[in-house]
Amino acid sequence: MRQNTKKWMSVAAVGTVAMTTIVGCSDSKQSPAASTAASAPSQAAQTKAPQPQAPLDLNIMLPIFKTNYPKDDGPVVTEIEKRTNTNIHLEWVPNSSYPDKFNITLASGKLPHIIYVPDVKNPSFVNAVKSGAFWEVGKYMKDFPTLGQANQVILNNSSVDGKNYGVYRGRALGRNGINYRKDWLEAVGMQPPKTIDDFYNMLKAFKEKDPDKNGKDDTYGMVMVKWTGQWASSFDIIKLWFGSPNKWGVIGDKLVPEHQTPEYLEALKFMKKLYDEKLINQDFAVFDSAKWNDPVVNNQAGVIIDVTDNAARLDDKIHQVLAKEGKDKPDVHYIDNMIGVTGKNGLKALPTSGFAGLLAIPKSSVKTEEELRRVLKMLDQMNEPELTTLAGYGIEGKHYTKDGDAVVASKDTALLESEVEGLNQMLPFIPEDRGLKVKQTPLRLQTAKIQKEAEQFVVANPAEPFISSVYSQKGQQLDNVINDARIKFIVGQSDEAALLAAFETWKKSGGDDLVKEMNELYAASKK
Repeated sequence: MRQNTKKWMSVAAVGTVAMTTIVGCSDSKQSPAASTAASAPSQAAQTKAPQPQAPLDLNIMLPIFKTNYPKDDGPVVTEIEKRTNTNIHLEWVPNSSYPDKFNITLASGKLPHIIYVPDVKNPSFVNAVKSGAFWEVGKYMKDFPTLGQANQVILNNSSVDGKNYGVYRGRALGRNGINYRKDWLEAVGMQPPKTIDDFYNMLKAFKEKDPDKNGKDDTYGMVMVKWTGQWASSFDIIKLWFGSPNKWGVIGDKLVPEHQTPEYLEALKFMKKLYDEKLINQDFAVFDSAKWNDPVVNNQAGVIIDVTDNAARLDDKIHQVLAKEGKDKPDVHYIDNMIGVTGKNGLKALPTSGFAGLLAIPKSSVKTEEELRRVLKMLDQMNEPELTTLAGYGIEGKHYTKDGDAVVASKDTALLESEVEGLNQMLPFIPEDRGLKVKQTPLRLQTAKIQKEAEQFVVANPAEPFISSVYSQKGQQLDNVINDARIKFIVGQSDEAALLAAFETWKKSGGDDLVKEMNELYAASKK
């Protein structure tokens, strides 16, 4: 904890504020004559000089990824305190054991003023929310300059039954898209694809037109990995191009599972066509995601559909390989990326959840609405560019220098670990990361640009906030029915009739119950 002198200073300041408040209250109840007397110049001069507000004591529980971490009296923490009028104690928990510590802390009832919640759907957190243990902050966030700019899709995604019980930690919402070999596209004489047909033709050219110019028939269009059924699946991005919903759609004011729509089936038929023509790797259903980049780097495949920031990682690896061979061109980007291609309903993109956990505020520690607003004010201030930079990179001249507007971090890793690293865990990044950044390559700058642009094209999951008891019991089994059925259909082990029969099995295995419950939750959320 902090030095005692600092705590005594806080107590003394609180006493001063309390006395000021008492005087203010008694003044407000004066008679008209007394009120007139109070308007004399000497009294007016006094009222124009209010006593400074005491620093807000804040205990904050956060994950840490290193064995060393910033201390309460370190220079960066002290500067954050000065700028936010707070008195901070950081309770660091190793990231690997954070979920256990989180559950133990919840059960103990001895909670900090701000606690990082890694999983908004964690049953322990949901139960605590439903028992009234946390402030519902959504209705207050709009009153603050930066928190009031929170993204509505991310607020929805990070809610519990439509209400927000913490300030989300923002991440790129429009992160998914297409990464492709730019040099291959130029080699086959084509322009970046704009439509689904263009995309198909690009994959076909990458297989048939010798894009690496080695005279061998040894390339294919796109590499896919083990079918996950989650957002990392290439199919879950491609299906949106055809107009499929994102997990659930709204049809006639009712929630409908995506696989019960004709657009979903149309997308599956497209995937089957790519497989039949060997434009995708034939072993995709068992291909390890740890090796996902290898075929693109090794001149086997030309496309990965995944997060668009993977383009820079692919590009870096290709440069490394070529440098070893003495063939690298350092100023050339071998990879390019894009949001997607247009279908009959225009450009559509698959959003990520848009957040990495919540910063929640327990009612047992923050007891009044006035205190809550002070805590939210501090989190609001952390989104200001100077404070975001401070928590991310430290103090200029001590922890980093600047190259133009770019940050050049100190090479003293021990210094950074002991005074800076980890403090970014308390940053909400709302409406976005507005702090200084390390130097960006043209490809990284483009990635940031298209990820921002993609936000206007994302297809939200309308059922994202709902906590389903049916799904918690049968979700894995139900997902497996769909995932198995669509793999078998794509690889030709079953036909359309068998696929539709599997969809009926899903309904009888608990799917109908899930649809019923989700629609009840959906209807309740609109009241």
